[in-house]
Amino acid sequence: MSFRAWSFRAWPFRAWRTRLRRAAGSIALACGWRRRLFAFSAGACGALALPPLGLMPALALALVPAVWLIDGRVFDASSRRAVVRGCFADGFAFGFGYFLAGLWWLGAAFLVEADQFAWALPLGVLGLPTVLALFPAAGFSLAGLLWTPGPLRVLVFAAALSASEWLRGHLFTGFPWNAFGMALGGNLLSAQFASIVGLYGLTTLALAIFSAPATLADKPFGARAFAPGLLAAATLASLFAFGALRLARGETRFVKDVEIRLMQPNMALDDKFSAKFGREIVERYLALSRLDRPPPDGDAMLLVWPESAFPFILSRSPGAVADIAAALPLGGFLATGAARVAQAPGAPADEAEPERLDRPVFYNSIHVISSAGLIVDTYDKSHLVPFGEYLPFEALLSRLGLKQFVALPGGFAAGHGRRTLTVPGLPPAAPLICYEAIFPGEALPQERDAPRPGFLLNVTDDGWFGHTLGPGQHFAQARLRAIEEGLPLLRAANTGISAIVDPYGRILESLPLGARGLVVGALPEAAEKTPFARLGALWSALPFAAAAAAGSIMAFLRKRI
Repeated sequence: MSFRAWSFRAWPFRAWRTRLRRAAGSIALACGWRRRLFAFSAGACGALALPPLGLMPALALALVPAVWLIDGRVFDASSRRAVVRGCFADGFAFGFGYFLAGLWWLGAAFLVEADQFAWALPLGVLGLPTVLALFPAAGFSLAGLLWTPGPLRVLVFAAALSASEWLRGHLFTGFPWNAFGMALGGNLLSAQFASIVGLYGLTTLALAIFSAPATLADKPFGARAFAPGLLAAATLASLFAFGALRLARGETRFVKDVEIRLMQPNMALDDKFSAKFGREIVERYLALSRLDRPPPDGDAMLLVWPESAFPFILSRSPGAVADIAAALPLGGFLATGAARVAQAPGAPADEAEPERLDRPVFYNSIHVISSAGLIVDTYDKSHLVPFGEYLPFEALLSRLGLKQFVALPGGFAAGHGRRTLTVPGLPPAAPLICYEAIFPGEALPQERDAPRPGFLLNVTDDGWFGHTLGPGQHFAQARLRAIEEGLPLLRAANTGISAIVDPYGRILESLPLGARGLVVGALPEAAEKTPFARLGALWSALPFAAAAAAGSIMAFLRKRI
């Protein structure tokens, strides 16, 4: 018996081929509720590949049935319109399962102030996945229009879903949370390739790699059927090899004579977090920061407190600022999240008291406070969370009883764009407040001719989401920004995960979710500018754009031959 005959026809390959083809046929030809259940279950399984679980093979268990579902629609449909409709329905069920399984933890935010928001929990837990499912539904439809028999359809599938993921990250302010590329981006080795292609490039690769095994059920069962799977395995191995080599060559260096302290208070968002307990809260923060143990002589110190750390307006509370300044060592600085109030343009000029402002405007900010008691710099968050920090279409939705989670009149206002934050004696910082850390290509300041930041400074409060998967997903995305940009990350989170991360994504010091304490370490130096950092978001679009062009052209030509 020849090697070829033994490889592709002899036992156990024949039995394995038969079972695989039966599975593919069952999924492709399913109809009604069974088909919707297949699609939903496949999508939900795919969420297991995301951080913090990181079960990467689960993405193959999701995408392989997805390819077979499109096979069934394309090769059994009577018209292109039927293909589009059928693929849209399958993609919607797939996306709903994926986002429901990956974002169920959002429901915890509705229970923090249950008396006000518990009634809207179904809207959050089911409504957001329903809206987000429209994007993979569109991707499935586009793939169905370009579909072709044979291995090439894997490339078409990856290109179409990558395009829909890019749109999800940009339309309507964007929401790139849990992009398919995070299956690779959550692993330190495979995430290193993000330094070249960014999250969206990883998304294209993940979709192509983990959907390739679908071709193993194709006819004829020979070298042609094996080729995509072998190429995908080789590509995945190359990603890991590249990551290992980059990490081996990327030595962690530190800025001299700088000590970093990240305070994680693990403060519950309950009745005790109110203005009447303001002094006690500041005292607790100062005690956790261990400022009675100053850094070594000659060392500068940057202390970081998390987002929205105070139940009052810090800049309008000179007593609290004075207490902080008195506790800081000489030459030390505090970077802290805090709400800030300002006067709206055209309002009266009296700003003596925030309550007396006729038209107050609130910002979610970071203040840098010196040991002299001065606020030396401030950054206002520019990319706000819809429904969390502000209410879209407020005039209409407020009439329906909806409001944002933040209990401020009108919610927060957006700042005036991304900018560097100055901490005297340290390299310039790129501030990222909470949600801003999830957007690839938007981590750095938008200022013209601004110097390259020396580190990313991320403050957040994930206490809204309890001990769920959400904080782990958020941290993984912030860490990927460090890898993309080649910059270290300092992350202070109320309930965790707080960490010092080097520019290669290695966690140097950290505190886990739910812990209370202090992260102490040195400030890593920035690495050389990555290809992604040099070319920006445009580069991240090129991989799926090239794949889309190649797949579309080849599919078109194949249909005509």
